[in-house]
Amino acid sequence: MRSSAINLSDHRPPSVPEGPEAGGVRDDGPMFDLAPVSLWLEDYSRLRALFATWRAQGVADLRAHLATDPGHLAACSRAIRIVRVNRRTLRLFEAEDADALVANLDQIFRDDMLTAFIGELAQLWEGETAFASNTVNYTLTGRRLDIQLNGSVLPGHEATWARVLVAVEDVTEREQARRSLARSELYVRGLFEHSPVSLWVEDFSVVKRRLDEVRARGITDFRTFIDVHSEFVHLCMRDIRVLDVNRHTLVLFGAPDRATLLDRLGDIFRDGMAGHFREQLIELWNGRLFQSREVVNYALTGEELHLHLQFSVLPGHEHDWSLVQVALTDITARKKAEAYLEFLGRHDSLTRLYNRSWYVDQLNRLERKGPGPVSVVMIDLNGLKNANDQFGHAAGDALLRRAGEVLDEAVSEPGAAARIGGDEFALLLPATDARGAAQILDRVQKLVAVNNQFYPGLPLGLAIGAATAAPGERLEAVSRRADLAMYEAKRAHYARLDHERRAGGASLG
Repeated sequence: MRSSAINLSDHRPPSVPEGPEAGGVRDDGPMFDLAPVSLWLEDYSRLRALFATWRAQGVADLRAHLATDPGHLAACSRAIRIVRVNRRTLRLFEAEDADALVANLDQIFRDDMLTAFIGELAQLWEGETAFASNTVNYTLTGRRLDIQLNGSVLPGHEATWARVLVAVEDVTEREQARRSLARSELYVRGLFEHSPVSLWVEDFSVVKRRLDEVRARGITDFRTFIDVHSEFVHLCMRDIRVLDVNRHTLVLFGAPDRATLLDRLGDIFRDGMAGHFREQLIELWNGRLFQSREVVNYALTGEELHLHLQFSVLPGHEHDWSLVQVALTDITARKKAEAYLEFLGRHDSLTRLYNRSWYVDQLNRLERKGPGPVSVVMIDLNGLKNANDQFGHAAGDALLRRAGEVLDEAVSEPGAAARIGGDEFALLLPATDARGAAQILDRVQKLVAVNNQFYPGLPLGLAIGAATAAPGERLEAVSRRADLAMYEAKRAHYARLDHERRAGGASLG
Protein backbone atom coordinates (compact mmCIF):
# COMPACT_ATOMS: atom_id res chain seq x y z
CA MET A 1 0.00 0.00 0.00
CA ARG A 2 0.97 3.59 -0.50
CA SER A 3 2.32 6.12 1.96
CA SER A 4 0.32 9.01 3.34
CA ALA A 5 1.70 11.25 0.60
CA ILE A 6 -0.70 9.71 -1.96
CA ASN A 7 -2.36 12.44 -4.01
CA LEU A 8 -5.99 12.67 -2.92
CA SER A 9 -6.81 15.84 -4.75
CA ASP A 10 -7.62 13.84 -7.86
CA HIS A 11 -9.37 11.07 -5.96
CA ARG A 12 -12.84 10.17 -7.23
CA PRO A 13 -15.14 9.05 -4.44
CA PRO A 14 -15.40 5.24 -4.40
CA SER A 15 -19.15 5.54 -4.58
CA VAL A 16 -18.89 7.14 -7.99
CA PRO A 17 -18.48 4.54 -10.75
CA GLU A 18 -16.22 5.28 -13.70
CA GLY A 19 -17.75 2.83 -16.11
CA PRO A 20 -16.49 -0.38 -17.65
CA GLU A 21 -12.80 -1.12 -17.08
CA ALA A 22 -10.38 -4.00 -17.21
CA GLY A 23 -11.47 -5.77 -20.29
CA GLY A 24 -15.23 -5.51 -19.69
CA VAL A 25 -15.15 -5.88 -15.86
CA ARG A 26 -16.92 -2.84 -14.39
CA ASP A 27 -15.20 -0.94 -11.58
CA ASP A 28 -18.50 -0.94 -9.70
CA GLY A 29 -19.25 -4.58 -10.39
CA PRO A 30 -20.62 -6.66 -7.49
CA MET A 31 -17.73 -9.14 -7.66
CA PHE A 32 -15.28 -6.37 -6.78
CA ASP A 33 -17.41 -5.01 -3.97
CA LEU A 34 -18.23 -8.40 -2.43
CA ALA A 35 -14.72 -9.92 -2.70
CA PRO A 36 -13.60 -11.53 0.61
CA VAL A 37 -10.23 -9.73 0.50
CA SER A 38 -9.44 -6.03 0.61
CA LEU A 39 -9.28 -4.67 -2.98
CA TRP A 40 -8.01 -1.28 -4.10
CA LEU A 41 -8.41 -0.08 -7.69
CA GLU A 42 -5.78 2.55 -8.45
CA ASP A 43 -4.45 4.66 -11.34
CA TYR A 44 -0.68 4.55 -11.86
CA SER A 45 -0.56 6.39 -15.19
CA ARG A 46 1.07 9.48 -13.72
CA LEU A 47 3.66 7.27 -11.98
CA ARG A 48 4.48 5.67 -15.33
CA ALA A 49 4.93 9.11 -16.87
CA LEU A 50 7.19 10.16 -13.98
CA PHE A 51 9.32 7.05 -14.51
CA ALA A 52 9.60 7.90 -18.23
CA THR A 53 10.83 11.39 -17.36
CA TRP A 54 13.49 10.07 -14.99
CA ARG A 55 14.70 7.51 -17.53
CA ALA A 56 15.02 10.32 -20.10
CA GLN A 57 17.14 12.19 -17.56
CA GLY A 58 19.51 9.22 -17.36
CA VAL A 59 18.30 7.58 -14.14
CA ALA A 60 19.24 3.88 -14.22
CA ASP A 61 19.04 2.83 -10.56
CA LEU A 62 15.66 3.80 -9.07
CA ARG A 63 16.58 2.88 -5.48
CA ALA A 64 19.69 5.05 -5.62
CA HIS A 65 17.71 7.89 -7.18
CA LEU A 66 15.06 7.74 -4.44
CA ALA A 67 17.76 7.72 -1.79
CA THR A 68 19.32 10.96 -3.05
CA ASP A 69 16.25 13.08 -2.30
CA PRO A 70 13.17 12.27 -0.14
CA GLY A 71 11.18 14.44 -2.53
CA HIS A 72 11.51 11.81 -5.27
CA LEU A 73 9.60 9.28 -3.16
CA ALA A 74 6.94 11.86 -2.31
CA ALA A 75 6.54 12.58 -6.04
CA CYS A 76 5.86 8.87 -6.66
CA SER A 77 3.21 8.86 -3.92
CA ARG A 78 1.46 11.92 -5.34
CA ALA A 79 1.37 10.32 -8.79
CA ILE A 80 -0.93 7.47 -7.61
CA ARG A 81 -4.74 7.94 -7.56
CA ILE A 82 -7.15 5.73 -5.66
CA VAL A 83 -10.16 4.93 -7.86
CA ARG A 84 -12.17 2.58 -5.68
CA VAL A 85 -12.06 0.27 -2.63
CA ASN A 86 -14.44 -2.56 -1.68
CA ARG A 87 -16.47 -3.32 1.45
CA ARG A 88 -13.86 -5.68 2.87
CA THR A 89 -11.39 -2.81 2.82
CA LEU A 90 -13.71 -0.67 4.95
CA ARG A 91 -14.20 -3.46 7.48
CA LEU A 92 -10.50 -4.33 7.58
CA PHE A 93 -9.42 -0.76 8.27
CA GLU A 94 -12.40 -0.08 10.57
CA ALA A 95 -13.73 2.81 8.46
CA GLU A 96 -17.41 3.83 8.59
CA ASP A 97 -17.44 4.60 4.88
CA ALA A 98 -15.17 5.33 1.94
CA ASP A 99 -15.00 9.02 2.70
CA ALA A 100 -13.75 8.34 6.24
CA LEU A 101 -11.15 5.96 4.84
CA VAL A 102 -9.91 8.45 2.25
CA ALA A 103 -9.84 11.29 4.75
CA ASN A 104 -7.59 9.32 7.13
CA LEU A 105 -5.15 7.53 4.81
CA ASP A 106 -2.28 9.13 6.70
CA GLN A 107 -3.29 7.02 9.73
CA ILE A 108 -3.31 3.83 7.65
CA PHE A 109 -0.07 4.26 5.68
CA ARG A 110 2.62 5.22 8.19
CA ASP A 111 5.67 4.14 10.14
CA ASP A 112 6.86 0.90 8.52
CA MET A 113 5.57 1.63 5.00
CA LEU A 114 8.60 3.26 3.44
CA THR A 115 10.78 0.21 2.72
CA ALA A 116 7.88 -1.81 1.31
CA PHE A 117 6.75 1.06 -0.94
CA ILE A 118 10.24 1.46 -2.39
CA GLY A 119 10.29 -2.28 -3.10
CA GLU A 120 6.97 -2.06 -4.99
CA LEU A 121 8.21 0.86 -7.07
CA ALA A 122 11.44 -0.96 -7.89
CA GLN A 123 9.53 -3.98 -9.22
CA LEU A 124 7.52 -1.77 -11.57
CA TRP A 125 10.64 0.17 -12.61
CA GLU A 126 12.32 -3.09 -13.62
CA GLY A 127 9.50 -3.90 -16.04
CA GLU A 128 7.25 -6.09 -13.94
CA THR A 129 3.49 -5.64 -14.32
CA ALA A 130 2.90 -7.25 -10.93
CA PHE A 131 4.41 -6.51 -7.55
CA ALA A 132 4.22 -7.88 -4.03
CA SER A 133 5.33 -6.95 -0.55
CA ASN A 134 4.84 -7.72 3.12
CA THR A 135 4.31 -4.62 5.20
CA VAL A 136 2.36 -3.02 8.02
CA ASN A 137 -0.77 -0.85 7.91
CA TYR A 138 -2.93 0.47 10.71
CA THR A 139 -6.69 0.59 11.19
CA LEU A 140 -8.37 3.93 11.88
CA THR A 141 -8.55 2.92 15.55
CA GLY A 142 -4.75 2.45 15.62
CA ARG A 143 -4.65 -1.37 15.55
CA ARG A 144 -1.59 -2.74 13.77
CA LEU A 145 -2.18 -4.91 10.68
CA ASP A 146 0.42 -7.18 9.17
CA ILE A 147 -0.53 -7.42 5.51
CA GLN A 148 0.53 -9.27 2.42
CA LEU A 149 0.10 -7.05 -0.62
CA ASN A 150 -0.17 -8.17 -4.24
CA GLY A 151 -0.66 -5.69 -7.06
CA SER A 152 -1.12 -6.15 -10.80
CA VAL A 153 -1.60 -3.91 -13.83
CA LEU A 154 -4.95 -5.02 -15.25
CA PRO A 155 -5.07 -6.51 -18.75
CA GLY A 156 -5.55 -3.86 -21.39
CA HIS A 157 -3.79 -1.18 -19.32
CA GLU A 158 -0.18 -2.34 -19.65
CA ALA A 159 0.68 0.63 -21.87
CA THR A 160 -0.66 3.24 -19.43
CA TRP A 161 -0.96 1.63 -15.98
CA ALA A 162 -4.30 3.44 -15.74
CA ARG A 163 -5.81 0.58 -13.77
CA VAL A 164 -3.88 -1.34 -11.15
CA LEU A 165 -5.65 -3.79 -8.84
CA VAL A 166 -4.14 -4.15 -5.37
CA ALA A 167 -5.22 -6.99 -3.06
CA VAL A 168 -4.49 -6.72 0.65
CA GLU A 169 -4.60 -9.84 2.82
CA ASP A 170 -4.61 -9.58 6.61
CA VAL A 171 -1.83 -11.92 7.84
CA THR A 172 -1.62 -10.48 11.36
CA GLU A 173 -2.33 -13.78 13.14
CA ARG A 174 0.24 -15.60 11.02
CA GLU A 175 2.88 -12.94 11.61
CA GLN A 176 2.15 -12.79 15.32
CA ALA A 177 2.60 -16.54 15.49
CA ARG A 178 5.84 -16.24 13.51
CA ARG A 179 7.12 -13.48 15.78
CA SER A 180 6.13 -15.46 18.84
CA LEU A 181 8.00 -18.47 17.48
CA ALA A 182 11.01 -16.29 16.71
CA ARG A 183 10.94 -14.89 20.25
CA SER A 184 10.71 -18.40 21.65
CA GLU A 185 13.62 -19.52 19.50
CA LEU A 186 15.61 -16.47 20.57
CA TYR A 187 14.77 -17.19 24.21
CA VAL A 188 15.78 -20.84 23.93
CA ARG A 189 18.93 -19.89 22.04
CA GLY A 190 19.73 -17.36 24.74
CA LEU A 191 19.30 -19.99 27.44
CA PHE A 192 21.60 -22.30 25.48
CA GLU A 193 24.27 -19.72 24.69
CA HIS A 194 24.40 -18.09 28.11
CA SER A 195 23.96 -21.20 30.25
CA PRO A 196 26.49 -21.26 33.14
CA VAL A 197 27.33 -24.88 32.27
CA SER A 198 28.90 -26.32 29.14
CA LEU A 199 26.22 -27.52 26.71
CA TRP A 200 26.76 -29.75 23.67
CA VAL A 201 24.18 -30.73 21.06
CA GLU A 202 25.20 -33.98 19.39
CA ASP A 203 23.97 -36.53 16.89
CA PHE A 204 24.18 -40.14 18.14
CA SER A 205 22.19 -41.65 15.25
CA VAL A 206 25.16 -43.61 13.83
CA VAL A 207 25.92 -44.96 17.31
CA LYS A 208 22.32 -46.16 17.59
CA ARG A 209 22.52 -47.89 14.21
CA ARG A 210 25.68 -49.69 15.30
CA LEU A 211 24.05 -50.88 18.53
CA ASP A 212 20.98 -52.01 16.58
CA GLU A 213 23.20 -53.96 14.19
CA VAL A 214 24.92 -55.70 17.11
CA ARG A 215 21.55 -56.55 18.65
CA ALA A 216 20.31 -57.88 15.28
CA ARG A 217 23.25 -60.30 15.26
CA GLY A 218 21.79 -61.95 18.36
CA ILE A 219 24.17 -60.40 20.91
CA THR A 220 22.56 -60.19 24.35
CA ASP A 221 25.57 -59.72 26.66
CA PHE A 222 26.82 -56.36 25.40
CA ARG A 223 29.40 -55.92 28.18
CA THR A 224 31.13 -59.15 27.20
CA PHE A 225 30.86 -58.17 23.53
CA ILE A 226 32.81 -54.93 24.03
CA ASP A 227 35.27 -56.69 26.35
CA VAL A 228 36.14 -58.89 23.38
CA HIS A 229 35.75 -56.15 20.75
CA SER A 230 37.25 -53.13 22.51
CA GLU A 231 37.66 -51.36 19.17
CA PHE A 232 33.85 -51.04 19.00
CA VAL A 233 33.97 -48.39 21.76
CA HIS A 234 36.49 -46.25 19.86
CA LEU A 235 34.51 -46.72 16.65
CA CYS A 236 31.36 -45.39 18.32
CA MET A 237 33.29 -42.45 19.79
CA ARG A 238 34.34 -41.44 16.28
CA ASP A 239 30.74 -41.73 15.07
CA ILE A 240 29.43 -38.98 17.37
CA ARG A 241 28.74 -35.76 15.47
CA VAL A 242 28.88 -32.50 17.44
CA LEU A 243 26.21 -30.13 16.12
CA ASP A 244 26.67 -27.15 18.42
CA VAL A 245 28.26 -25.95 21.64
CA ASN A 246 27.54 -22.88 23.74
CA ARG A 247 29.81 -20.04 24.81
CA HIS A 248 30.62 -21.50 28.22
CA THR A 249 32.00 -24.58 26.48
CA LEU A 250 34.55 -22.42 24.65
CA VAL A 251 35.53 -20.72 27.93
CA LEU A 252 35.72 -24.01 29.84
CA PHE A 253 37.97 -25.72 27.30
CA GLY A 254 40.00 -22.61 26.44
CA ALA A 255 38.95 -22.52 22.78
CA PRO A 256 38.95 -19.21 20.85
CA ASP A 257 36.01 -20.31 18.67
CA ARG A 258 33.78 -23.27 17.78
CA ALA A 259 35.83 -24.25 14.74
CA THR A 260 39.01 -24.62 16.81
CA LEU A 261 37.19 -26.60 19.50
CA LEU A 262 35.61 -29.02 17.01
CA ASP A 263 38.92 -29.43 15.17
CA ARG A 264 40.71 -30.43 18.39
CA LEU A 265 38.21 -32.78 20.00
CA GLY A 266 40.95 -35.41 20.16
CA ASP A 267 42.83 -33.19 22.63
CA ILE A 268 39.73 -32.92 24.83
CA PHE A 269 38.46 -36.51 24.85
CA ARG A 270 41.55 -38.64 25.51
CA ASP A 271 43.26 -40.95 27.97
CA GLY A 272 40.60 -42.35 30.33
CA MET A 273 37.62 -41.07 28.34
CA ALA A 274 37.14 -44.38 26.53
CA GLY A 275 36.39 -46.09 29.85
CA HIS A 276 33.68 -43.57 30.70
CA PHE A 277 32.20 -43.81 27.22
CA ARG A 278 32.20 -47.62 27.45
CA GLU A 279 29.92 -47.43 30.50
CA GLN A 280 27.77 -44.87 28.70
CA LEU A 281 27.33 -47.27 25.75
CA ILE A 282 26.32 -50.08 28.11
CA GLU A 283 23.64 -47.87 29.67
CA LEU A 284 22.36 -46.87 26.20
CA TRP A 285 22.23 -50.55 25.27
CA ASN A 286 20.07 -51.10 28.35
CA GLY A 287 17.68 -48.31 27.33
CA ARG A 288 18.83 -45.56 29.70
CA LEU A 289 18.46 -42.45 27.56
CA PHE A 290 19.22 -40.12 30.47
CA GLN A 291 22.53 -40.64 32.22
CA SER A 292 24.70 -38.90 34.78
CA ARG A 293 28.32 -39.58 35.70
CA GLU A 294 31.65 -37.95 36.54
CA VAL A 295 34.24 -37.85 33.76
CA VAL A 296 37.66 -36.39 33.02
CA ASN A 297 38.30 -34.24 29.94
CA TYR A 298 41.14 -31.88 29.09
CA ALA A 299 41.25 -28.19 28.18
CA LEU A 300 43.14 -27.24 25.03
CA THR A 301 45.89 -25.98 27.35
CA GLY A 302 46.31 -29.55 28.64
CA GLU A 303 44.72 -28.82 32.03
CA GLU A 304 42.80 -31.76 33.48
CA LEU A 305 39.09 -31.02 33.93
CA HIS A 306 36.86 -33.00 36.27
CA LEU A 307 33.29 -32.75 34.99
CA HIS A 308 29.83 -33.89 35.98
CA LEU A 309 28.24 -35.15 32.75
CA GLN A 310 24.50 -35.32 32.14
CA PHE A 311 23.43 -37.00 28.92
CA SER A 312 19.90 -36.90 27.53
CA VAL A 313 18.31 -37.97 24.26
CA LEU A 314 15.93 -35.08 23.58
CA PRO A 315 12.17 -35.78 23.43
CA GLY A 316 10.95 -36.70 19.95
CA HIS A 317 14.30 -38.22 18.99
CA GLU A 318 14.16 -41.43 20.99
CA HIS A 319 13.72 -43.45 17.79
CA ASP A 320 17.05 -42.44 16.23
CA TRP A 321 19.06 -40.45 18.87
CA SER A 322 19.68 -37.77 16.25
CA LEU A 323 19.46 -35.00 18.84
CA VAL A 324 21.24 -35.44 22.15
CA GLN A 325 22.13 -32.81 24.75
CA VAL A 326 25.16 -33.18 26.96
CA ALA A 327 25.65 -30.84 29.93
CA LEU A 328 29.07 -30.61 31.55
CA THR A 329 29.48 -28.95 34.95
CA ASP A 330 33.02 -28.14 36.02
CA ILE A 331 33.69 -29.85 39.35
CA THR A 332 37.48 -29.56 39.15
CA ALA A 333 37.69 -27.28 42.20
CA ARG A 334 35.44 -29.61 44.17
CA LYS A 335 37.47 -32.69 43.19
CA LYS A 336 40.69 -30.92 44.15
CA ALA A 337 39.17 -30.00 47.50
CA GLU A 338 37.99 -33.57 48.00
CA ALA A 339 41.41 -34.89 47.04
CA TYR A 340 43.06 -32.48 49.45
CA LEU A 341 40.71 -33.47 52.27
CA GLU A 342 41.38 -37.11 51.48
CA PHE A 343 45.10 -36.33 51.48
CA LEU A 344 44.80 -34.63 54.88
CA GLY A 345 42.88 -37.62 56.17
CA ARG A 346 45.80 -39.90 55.31
CA HIS A 347 48.81 -37.57 55.49
CA ASP A 348 50.65 -35.37 57.95
CA SER A 349 50.27 -31.74 56.81
CA LEU A 350 53.77 -30.70 57.94
CA THR A 351 55.97 -33.46 56.51
CA ARG A 352 53.55 -34.66 53.75
CA LEU A 353 54.22 -38.24 54.91
CA TYR A 354 51.40 -40.64 55.77
CA ASN A 355 49.84 -40.10 59.22
CA ARG A 356 49.23 -42.43 62.17
CA SER A 357 45.69 -43.32 61.03
CA TRP A 358 47.02 -44.57 57.71
CA TYR A 359 49.86 -46.39 59.46
CA VAL A 360 47.47 -48.35 61.69
CA ASP A 361 45.18 -49.25 58.76
CA GLN A 362 48.12 -50.31 56.61
CA LEU A 363 49.62 -52.40 59.41
CA ASN A 364 46.33 -54.30 59.69
CA ARG A 365 46.07 -54.74 55.93
CA LEU A 366 49.61 -56.09 55.64
CA GLU A 367 48.94 -58.55 58.45
CA ARG A 368 45.92 -59.90 56.54
CA LYS A 369 47.19 -59.79 52.97
CA GLY A 370 50.96 -59.29 52.96
CA PRO A 371 53.14 -59.48 51.02
CA GLY A 372 55.59 -60.86 53.51
CA PRO A 373 57.98 -60.82 55.07
CA VAL A 374 57.19 -57.41 56.56
CA SER A 375 59.82 -55.26 58.25
CA VAL A 376 58.97 -52.31 60.50
CA VAL A 377 61.33 -49.44 61.25
CA MET A 378 60.61 -47.06 64.13
CA ILE A 379 62.38 -43.68 64.12
CA ASP A 380 62.60 -40.83 66.60
CA LEU A 381 63.93 -37.36 65.81
CA ASN A 382 66.76 -36.45 68.16
CA GLY A 383 67.05 -32.95 69.61
CA LEU A 384 63.60 -31.59 68.65
CA LYS A 385 62.96 -30.09 72.12
CA ASN A 386 66.34 -28.37 72.22
CA ALA A 387 65.78 -26.94 68.72
CA ASN A 388 62.40 -25.57 69.77
CA ASP A 389 63.81 -24.10 73.00
CA GLN A 390 66.89 -22.49 71.44
CA PHE A 391 65.61 -21.41 68.00
CA GLY A 392 61.82 -21.49 68.22
CA HIS A 393 59.18 -23.82 66.90
CA ALA A 394 59.79 -22.75 63.28
CA ALA A 395 63.23 -24.32 63.55
CA GLY A 396 61.71 -27.46 65.06
CA ASP A 397 59.18 -27.66 62.24
CA ALA A 398 62.02 -27.31 59.75
CA LEU A 399 63.78 -30.29 61.36
CA LEU A 400 60.60 -32.36 61.09
CA ARG A 401 60.21 -31.46 57.43
CA ARG A 402 63.84 -32.40 56.74
CA ALA A 403 63.28 -35.76 58.44
CA GLY A 404 60.21 -36.31 56.27
CA GLU A 405 62.13 -35.51 53.09
CA VAL A 406 64.91 -37.95 54.00
CA LEU A 407 62.55 -40.81 54.88
CA ASP A 408 60.36 -40.28 51.82
CA GLU A 409 63.45 -40.35 49.61
CA ALA A 410 64.82 -43.46 51.28
CA VAL A 411 61.73 -45.64 50.77
CA SER A 412 60.24 -46.77 47.47
CA GLU A 413 56.99 -48.63 46.81
CA PRO A 414 55.57 -50.84 48.14
CA GLY A 415 57.27 -49.40 51.22
CA ALA A 416 56.09 -46.14 52.77
CA ALA A 417 57.05 -43.66 55.49
CA ALA A 418 54.67 -42.21 58.10
CA ARG A 419 54.80 -39.64 60.88
CA ILE A 420 53.01 -41.37 63.78
CA GLY A 421 53.62 -38.86 66.58
CA GLY A 422 55.20 -35.51 67.39
CA ASP A 423 58.79 -36.56 66.66
CA GLU A 424 58.10 -40.23 65.85
CA PHE A 425 58.22 -41.81 62.41
CA ALA A 426 57.78 -45.31 61.05
CA LEU A 427 58.71 -47.16 57.89
CA LEU A 428 56.49 -50.01 56.70
CA LEU A 429 58.39 -52.32 54.38
CA PRO A 430 56.32 -55.12 52.77
CA ALA A 431 58.17 -57.95 51.05
CA THR A 432 61.37 -56.88 52.83
CA ASP A 433 63.49 -59.19 54.99
CA ALA A 434 66.03 -58.14 57.64
CA ARG A 435 68.77 -57.76 55.05
CA GLY A 436 66.59 -55.54 52.88
CA ALA A 437 65.61 -53.46 55.92
CA ALA A 438 69.29 -53.00 56.82
CA GLN A 439 69.98 -51.71 53.30
CA ILE A 440 67.20 -49.14 53.66
CA LEU A 441 68.54 -48.04 57.07
CA ASP A 442 71.97 -47.56 55.53
CA ARG A 443 70.36 -45.44 52.81
CA VAL A 444 68.61 -43.35 55.48
CA GLN A 445 71.90 -42.65 57.27
CA LYS A 446 73.58 -41.59 54.02
CA LEU A 447 70.70 -39.26 53.16
CA VAL A 448 70.90 -37.74 56.66
CA ALA A 449 74.59 -37.04 56.14
CA VAL A 450 73.92 -35.35 52.80
CA ASN A 451 71.08 -33.34 54.30
CA ASN A 452 73.27 -32.08 57.13
CA GLN A 453 75.78 -30.74 54.62
CA PHE A 454 73.13 -28.19 53.59
CA TYR A 455 72.15 -27.31 57.20
CA PRO A 456 75.40 -27.31 59.21
CA GLY A 457 74.01 -25.13 62.01
CA LEU A 458 71.10 -27.42 62.89
CA PRO A 459 72.07 -31.07 62.37
CA LEU A 460 69.46 -33.73 61.76
CA GLY A 461 69.75 -36.84 63.94
CA LEU A 462 67.58 -39.95 64.00
CA ALA A 463 67.28 -42.78 66.51
CA ILE A 464 66.32 -45.90 64.57
CA GLY A 465 65.15 -49.39 65.46
CA ALA A 466 64.09 -52.15 63.05
CA ALA A 467 62.44 -55.55 63.27
CA THR A 468 61.32 -58.17 60.74
CA ALA A 469 58.27 -60.37 61.26
CA ALA A 470 58.93 -64.03 61.96
CA PRO A 471 56.53 -66.57 60.42
CA GLY A 472 53.17 -66.28 62.19
CA GLU A 473 54.23 -63.24 64.26
CA ARG A 474 51.71 -60.44 64.69
CA LEU A 475 52.84 -57.14 63.20
CA GLU A 476 51.86 -55.38 66.39
CA ALA A 477 54.54 -57.42 68.14
CA VAL A 478 57.01 -56.60 65.38
CA SER A 479 56.30 -52.89 65.88
CA ARG A 480 56.96 -53.24 69.61
CA ARG A 481 60.31 -54.95 68.94
CA ALA A 482 61.26 -52.16 66.51
CA ASP A 483 60.16 -49.57 69.06
CA LEU A 484 62.32 -51.14 71.80
CA ALA A 485 65.28 -51.18 69.45
CA MET A 486 64.68 -47.50 68.65
CA TYR A 487 64.58 -46.56 72.36
CA GLU A 488 67.77 -48.48 72.93
CA ALA A 489 69.41 -46.45 70.13
CA LYS A 490 68.03 -43.24 71.66
CA ARG A 491 69.43 -44.09 75.10
CA ALA A 492 72.77 -44.77 73.52
CA HIS A 493 72.61 -41.42 71.73
CA TYR A 494 71.91 -39.44 74.90
CA ALA A 495 74.51 -41.40 76.85
CA ARG A 496 77.05 -40.38 74.21
CA LEU A 497 75.94 -36.74 74.46
CA ASP A 498 76.27 -36.81 78.24
CA HIS A 499 79.78 -38.21 77.91
CA GLU A 500 80.67 -35.46 75.40
CA ARG A 501 79.36 -32.73 77.72
CA ARG A 502 81.41 -34.10 80.59
CA ALA A 503 84.41 -34.09 78.32
CA GLY A 504 83.76 -30.41 77.53
CA GLY A 505 82.00 -30.79 74.16
CA ALA A 506 78.78 -29.08 73.07
CA SER A 507 75.82 -30.33 71.12
CA LEU A 508 72.20 -29.59 70.33
CA GLY A 509 71.24 -33.21 71.03
